Amino acid sequence: MKTLTLVRHAKSSWHDTDLSDRERPLNKRGIRDAPIMGRRAVEAGIRPSLIIASPAVRAWTTAKIFATALGYPIEFLQREDDIYLASLDSLLDVVASQDPGFNNLMLFGHNPGLTDFANYLSPGLTHNLPTAGVVSVEIDRDDWLLFERPKTELLVYDYPKKN
Repeated sequence: MKTLTLVRHAKSSWHDTDLSDRERPLNKRGIRDAPIMGRRAVEAGIRPSLIIASPAVRAWTTAKIFATALGYPIEFLQREDDIYLASLDSLLDVVASQDPGFNNLMLFGHNPGLTDFANYLSPGLTHNLPTAGVVSVEIDRDDWLLFERPKTELLVYDYPKKN
């Protein structure tokens, strides 16, 4: 069995129009929501053995905040260019390339790809994974080859305004 957790980056700022899309930081709401959602991930029992994030500042910052809450060593965080604005197919490729020795994978990325991935894993789950939203599923497989829709069990679907 594997566990895959998808996290959309927390709310980002559009204030500085001179920044490239990859350089956009979190805004005040994102800075507030990311640690809250990190703590809620801990409370939900999420314990990643590997965290991989898009290199975009907003995703990387969200991953670092979650890692701190989860007690995951920040120096073990991995950046993966192929997650940046990735499609479902690209995300499936990223996941498939992971060592099967990791049983609990956490990905930090962007919409629309993460919403598509969440719905692939749990059909009809959401029309939009909100910023700082978390989807975690248990997958009935011994590897990360998910090209054919796997049998899954939804463990967590949480987002800042869910309460």
